[in-house]
Formats: sequence, structure tokens, C-alpha cells
Amino acid sequence: MPVLETLGGAFFGAVLQLLFHKLDSHQLLHYFRARKLDVRLLKKLKRKLMDINAVIDDAEQKQFTNSLVREWLHEVRDALYDAEDLLEQIDYEFSKTQLKAKFQSSASKVSSFESEMLELLDELESLLNQKIVQDFKISSGFGSGLANNVSGKRNESSSLVAQEVIYGRDEDKQVILNWLTSDNGNQNQLSILSIVGMGGMGKTTLAQHAYNDPMIKDIFAIKVWVCVSDEFDVFKLSRAILETIHKSTDDSRNLEMVQGRLKESLTGSKFLLVLDDVWNEDREQWKSLQTPLKYGTKGSKILVTTRSNKVASTLESNNIHQLKQLQEHDSWQVFAKHAVQDDDSKLNSELKEIGMKIAGKCQGLPLALETVGSLLQSKSSTVEWEGVLRSNMWDLPIENSKIIPALLLSYCHLPSHLKRCFAYCALFPKDHMFDKEELILSWMAENFLQSSKQSKSPEKVGEQYFNDLFSRSFFQQSIWYNKTIFVMHDLLNDLAKYVSGEMCYMLGVDRPGSVPKTTRHFSMVKNHVECDEYRSLRDAKRLRTFLSISSNCGMSIQELISNFKFLRLLSLSSCHNIKEVPDTIVDLIHLRSLDLSYTYVERLPDSICSLYNLQVLKLNNCNLLRELPSTLHELTKLRRLEFKGTTLRKVSVLLEKLKNLQVWTGGFEVGKSSSEFSIQQLGQLDLHGNLSLSNLENVVNPYDSLAADLKNKTHLVGLDLRWDLERKNEESIKEREVLENLQPFRHLKQLSIFNYCGTQFPGMGRMAMHGGCFSKS
Repeated sequence: MPVLETLGGAFFGAVLQLLFHKLDSHQLLHYFRARKLDVRLLKKLKRKLMDINAVIDDAEQKQFTNSLVREWLHEVRDALYDAEDLLEQIDYEFSKTQLKAKFQSSASKVSSFESEMLELLDELESLLNQKIVQDFKISSGFGSGLANNVSGKRNESSSLVAQEVIYGRDEDKQVILNWLTSDNGNQNQLSILSIVGMGGMGKTTLAQHAYNDPMIKDIFAIKVWVCVSDEFDVFKLSRAILETIHKSTDDSRNLEMVQGRLKESLTGSKFLLVLDDVWNEDREQWKSLQTPLKYGTKGSKILVTTRSNKVASTLESNNIHQLKQLQEHDSWQVFAKHAVQDDDSKLNSELKEIGMKIAGKCQGLPLALETVGSLLQSKSSTVEWEGVLRSNMWDLPIENSKIIPALLLSYCHLPSHLKRCFAYCALFPKDHMFDKEELILSWMAENFLQSSKQSKSPEKVGEQYFNDLFSRSFFQQSIWYNKTIFVMHDLLNDLAKYVSGEMCYMLGVDRPGSVPKTTRHFSMVKNHVECDEYRSLRDAKRLRTFLSISSNCGMSIQELISNFKFLRLLSLSSCHNIKEVPDTIVDLIHLRSLDLSYTYVERLPDSICSLYNLQVLKLNNCNLLRELPSTLHELTKLRRLEFKGTTLRKVSVLLEKLKNLQVWTGGFEVGKSSSEFSIQQLGQLDLHGNLSLSNLENVVNPYDSLAADLKNKTHLVGLDLRWDLERKNEESIKEREVLENLQPFRHLKQLSIFNYCGTQFPGMGRMAMHGGCFSKS
């Protein structure tokens, strides 16, 4: 199987689609015409990109054997990124003009766009004119070769048992056999069980053992094994089933003929059909295939192996059996079987100790245990085994290891938009606990989330993307402190690093020494790293992501702004050296996500309101921050504003203009003057999470609290209401009216009330909560 390198579909398909979409937009054409720019440049750029698109699939294939092609692809990648940067700069200027009608783009800016476009066209022309391009094959359509050609075809399986013994699968096998030997179900519904698990988990091996077990020898009159793999072609699969039944070639020329013969062969017979390695997610194709299968007698079974829960759902499986990693004892048995052919006597105590540590690093994945064990067959010294233990075993040459190709098969079958999202996870260290929502927001900032349906929010698109990756076992669900989090298997983390190549870099972790100039996504996960790496980072001028997962970002925010003008995501959460945001933040015109949580920032400059691409602004637990800029409503693309754990005294009265804005609150202090926060301002905000309202004694008219409209804040989870303990307790009737008017949504989970001095509470029926708790003090 050809090995997918850095670029294999993870980049080109999604980026080309995005560029074509931008070039077809009316606003781009309007901007060029309004400023008397040469519209023909847009048409020329689209033609050049179409020429690139026509040969990109073949180039990706040839890069594996031709280093010149690989270098050409790197140059194309950089040119496409430059095209995206340029078109986004024009988008920014358009947004600026729309928001401020009097603003006119300067002549120098307009001239710059035209000259940059000409340079880009020259670069693409040069790339297309290289002699090597003449040998590329022209593809028939957009990304036509990506799914099938790049991925290669998995070695076809058969029903013959390849391994006489499978360790650690006795219980799994018994579950399958119990299902095979049961006679439940009904005549009108196919009985289907799907074995689901990530690549290399041993799904096919388990199915082979169940298929050949003596217990089912006399149960089924007909047994059929079909390896489906890449292509779910109903006609070919129907004919393959028919040919297996009759053990002869079938000459049917259309689906009508082959399914008619298949119906005759199955009618009145109990059959077992194994469909190995299924990828199909098209329910209509499955319904077409199963039509003749329904003529088998009651008790017929269909056993499926797949890497995707979504596939299992598409096939309408009655049962889904998730295949888990092997336990420690069974992992050692698999490892020893391949390292010393089950002969533990060949291992002295020292070698066995090292070997068990190596087996532990394989994390229960049978394929990894087999591969690494096999690599150690020819190594008998302690030094050699320790070398494997100390090294990153997954960096072994590809031709000597089946680990990467095995997992790549799952990766190759991802649509290009999911490949980008998965490869982006190379920014996170092993054992990182992913918050689903936070990761989706990162993808949104990088503009990875695209949908043809205008009504579908990017958050919903991102959730669909994540769920698709989760269903394919790229993420695993876990619980941490009663919170649902997601983790990634170490092998998949290695795979993400492999496919992302130099595009992603973790400072202090990846290839220590220097940051490649071509890096676009950067993260810092250690507090102390070599200064040389910081210096080399400054050369990565086209950086799009700066993500700090440590307590010190290593640079001042001023340095970050001056060095990296193309940032889409800037996350400085918990960077204690960040104490102010300079006015020059306005230079980051591409910025979509800014996270200043847990920093010592006291104020935000008004210039931040000119970041017209900003979608996410996080100010959680900024204890010194007390107000937001008065013109924050000019951020027309802002979708999410977070200040959980941050109590604001002053909030712009115009936030309600941002119709797509979600506000994740910490708390508000109700003010005494008109320049401070008034409780009525909550009325137009889409509040999420937990809300704390303090100094409620400052509400002058109880009717004002009704304007907060808390009963319609359906996304609020918790509500915290506080009065000042030191106030005069002379207005108990007013306090009761305020509390009554702050009635929350009836599905609120938790309500807390502090220092309330009313003589009685409103009727609790009107303050109902579901599955939550109520407290007061």
C-alpha cells in the first residue's frame, strides 16, 4: 500500500474548495470593481487553481518515489496558503468598508492587492510550467483520486484463520458465538452484528475464528465471506456473494440478474454472511444490497467488521460489539509470541523486564504488539532492546513497520475536511484531554468548518465533524472529575504528527532544535525550552496558530503581534507575563480567536474592535478586568464572548446588535449609575453557562429586573443571585419583587441565593428546577 505523506489529501482538497468558493463570491467581485481593480486577475487566478487541481492527485501519488515532485507539492501548498491569505485580506477591507461607510481603502492598499495578485499568478504560472508537471496525469474531477488512489487497497481478507490462537479475545469470541447460535429475531428483519474498533485491533481475526468455530458448523446451510474494503458496489458485492455460494464464476451482466439468482439461492436456507472491512455510509446502497438477503430463513445472520460506529448504524445493526484494547497480560502474550515465538525461556529477567515495558508502550493494540515484537526477533542483546524502549518506535522506517500504514487506512478514508481537523490535533501532546467544544472552536478559528447549508451554524458543523471522527475511533470518550472529555490513542497522536509534517510544531517536543519556516500551527506545552527554538520561531512568519498550553508564552504580546501578522488563533490562556494588550493588536486582521483567560489584563484597547474577523473572544478568570470596550458591537462576526469567572461592572449597551453572539458569563455587578451595568442589559443577550448577579440592592425599580428575561434564557445552567450583606434591610417587599422577576428558565440545574432579606420567597412552583438543587444563605 502506498504510504500517505504530509500532503496526502489533508490539505489540497479542502483548501482548493475554499479558494474556489471565495473567488466565486459576489463581494470579492464588487470590491474589485468598486476600486477599479483588474477583474481579469480573479479569472486568471481561478484558471490557475483549476490547472493545479487537475494534476494534484497524480502529483500526490508520485511524491512517494520522486523527491522533486514532493518539493513541488510543498511549493504549491505555500502558494495556496498565500492565495488564501490575500483573499482574506481583501475580505477584511470589504468588511471594514461595509461597517464604516465613510472609510475608503487607501490607494497604496489597493495597489498592494493588485501587485500581490500579480506575484501570486507569476508563482503559480512558474509552478505549472515546470517540466515535471508535463508528466502528471489529468484527473477527471475534483479530488477524484484522493479517496481511492492515495489510500491504496487493503489486502483482501479471506475466511481462513491466519492465527491459530488469539490472545485476550475469549470473551469477545463467546459474545459473537452466543449471537450466532441464538435463534432470536424475526423473519422480516435481518439479524446483524457489527464488530467495531480502530485499525489493527483484530476485528478480522476475531471474525475468522467465529466463522470457523466448530459450534456453528451445522447451524448454517450456507456460509459466505466477502471482503468489502474500499468500494461498496452493490452489483459487485451481490455477485461476489453468489459466486461464493456456488463456488463458481457468475456471468450476470446487471443487478436485476444477479440479485434474482441470489434470491433463488438463499430462499428457504439459513445463511451466515460475513462482510469484512465495511466503509459504506450510504443507507440506500445498503438497502439495495440487503433486498435478496431477506429471503433467507429465520436465524440467518450477517456479521460485519468496521472501524466506524456510523457504518454500523447505517447497516441497521441489531447489535454492536466494541472491540477494546488488550489487557496487560494478553498484550505480553501477543508481544512474546512474535518476539521470541512464545518461548519465554529465551529471555533472561532483564530482557523480560524491558520487553514488558515495550509491550506496555503499545497500549493494548494487537497490530502494534505484533509489529514491534517481530522487529525484536533479530535483536537478542539488552542494549538493542533498551534502544527500542528509549526511542520513539513509531519513527521507525515505514517499510519496516505496519503500524503507520495500518492506521493510515482509516485516515485515508476520511473526507478532506476531516483530514485537516484530525491533522490539527498534532498540536496537542499525548494524553491530552480534549474538550470537544474547545476543539471545535479551534477548527472554527482556522476556517476548517464549511457547510453548503447557510442555515447551519459553524458550531453545528463542527459538532458533526467531531462526531464523525469519534464514530471512526479517532477519539475515545472518558470521564474526568465527572466531566466528559475525549482522549486520543498514542498511536493516533503519532499519526496526526506524521500526516501534519512541518505544518504543526510543538515547541520543546517536536524535533527539538529549530522551528521550520514552513510551520503554520504552533503550540507551546512546556514552560522551559531552549532559546534557540524561540529565535527560530520568529522565522515562521506565516504562522496561523499560536497556542500556549503552559504558564509562560515565552514572548511578549507585542513581539507576537509584530512577528506573526497572519495569525487566525492566538491563545495566551494562563500566560502570567501578559498584563496588557497593545493597540497594535489591530494589525492581526486575520485573527478569529483570541484567548486572554487567566491573564493579568486590566483593560482591552478600543483598537481590538477593528478585528472584523474575530469570532471568539475569551476573557475567563481575568480578575483585574472590569469592563469591555464600548464599541465591541462593531465586531460583527463575533459569535462567542466568554468571561466566566470575570465580574464586569460595565458592558456595552449595544451587544444586542450582534445577533449571532453567545455570551458565556461569569458575573455582573449591578451598578448605581447610568454608566455602569444595568440589569436590563441582560434582556437581549444569549446567555450560556452559569450567571452570577451581585449588588442586586442597586436595582431601583423591580420592573427593571423583569426586563432581564431570565425565564427565556434556555442555555443557562446555573444562576447565582446576591445582595450586599452590609445594606439596609428596609426594602423587603422590593427585594421579593426583584427576586420574583428574575424567575429563571424552568430547566435550570442550580439556583443559589445569598443575603436575601425578603420576608418570604416567591412560590417555588414559579422557580422550578429539574435535576438540580437550590441553596440560600
